[in-house]
Amino acid sequence: MPTNLPAEARAKWLKYLEARTPEEKLTALQEFFSAIPKHKGTENLRAWVRRKISELKEEIEEKKLRRSGSGISFFIEKEGAAQVVMLGMTQVGKSSLLRVLTNAKPEVSDVPYTTKKPVPGMMRYEDIYFQVVEAPALIEGSANGAIWWGTRVLGLARNADVLMLIIDLTNEPLKQVGVLVRELEAAGIYLKKPRGKVLVKRSKAIHGIKVVLCGKLLNCTVDDVRKLLEANRMYGIEVKIYGEVALEDVEKAIYETVTYKPCLVVLNKADLVSSKYAKEIASYIRNLLPDAEITITSARLGMGVSSIPSKIFKLADVIRVYTKEPNSPKPSPEPLILKRGSTIEDAVKRVREEFVKYFKYARVWGPSAKYPGERVGLNHMLEDGDVIEIRTTIKGI
Repeated sequence: MPTNLPAEARAKWLKYLEARTPEEKLTALQEFFSAIPKHKGTENLRAWVRRKISELKEEIEEKKLRRSGSGISFFIEKEGAAQVVMLGMTQVGKSSLLRVLTNAKPEVSDVPYTTKKPVPGMMRYEDIYFQVVEAPALIEGSANGAIWWGTRVLGLARNADVLMLIIDLTNEPLKQVGVLVRELEAAGIYLKKPRGKVLVKRSKAIHGIKVVLCGKLLNCTVDDVRKLLEANRMYGIEVKIYGEVALEDVEKAIYETVTYKPCLVVLNKADLVSSKYAKEIASYIRNLLPDAEITITSARLGMGVSSIPSKIFKLADVIRVYTKEPNSPKPSPEPLILKRGSTIEDAVKRVREEFVKYFKYARVWGPSAKYPGERVGLNHMLEDGDVIEIRTTIKGI
């Protein structure tokens, strides 16, 4: 990781942080890159900046395409409870699986690289839907431009809520997994939960540097974190630290965009290999990616596909909360979709932001309630399947 960047580089980095449009960010990042000294300590930073410059150029081009209505657009607006992006190499069965899981009708062909642009569909799980997007195939070197759509596909992955890796069991499955994991990591996307997390946020309400320690610092102190930001002339900053974090992790959070994505690995074409072989591959991947869910399927026969929606629901880490009008016997049929760990306040804001200001109390029926109709406040934590009734000081509500 970079240390002791020259003042010129730090100043240009601040200019990048203050940039608002993709065009402004691109110009600032190019200037920052030119000011980074070349040595071993800056190798990762320089690699990240190169990728980010490439992504910004593509984002700018994407905007032009959307405005003109020409060319291939990779922008997919999110719908449903969460967006799931299907990744894999060519001919692994992504299109066939998308047809089975959703209402989409992608072209299924024996010709490699048939899918040239993202194809979305909606997958049902009980009373909600997930958006599943089939991405064009990745190859080794995609993150570095080995194929023209490679970085765009990785951009889709970065924007997704859940990733679904489709692996062909008949064609060196472990090699496929290795390629996908390496390409994702080259783009700063990790499939293993980090030991800790650092959130760096600019705030006009903060004049100096605020460090919020919600976890544990390894081999450093809060003062060391503050000095690191001061050395980089970063003020008006709030740093939140969760889990176990080293000073290097803080520095990485300042200069690089690294993200963790929950992942489902789908071992496809199981009808063409032995059950024992499929289970051995699953066991190996489970050791490699301990946080991932794994399922063995055959899209052609529909085998094992029915387990996918429930696994995606688990990985998306969302809950369904149903609202009920006061004195009404039945809750609304369509739930609010909230992140796990959400509170009554989060639900109230989702219903109507200003209701928080006039909130009196809520009643809760379901898993989080001690008894049916429990009266609770804004800090009450909700669980999947809860029914809530919101009471405010507004007459009639």
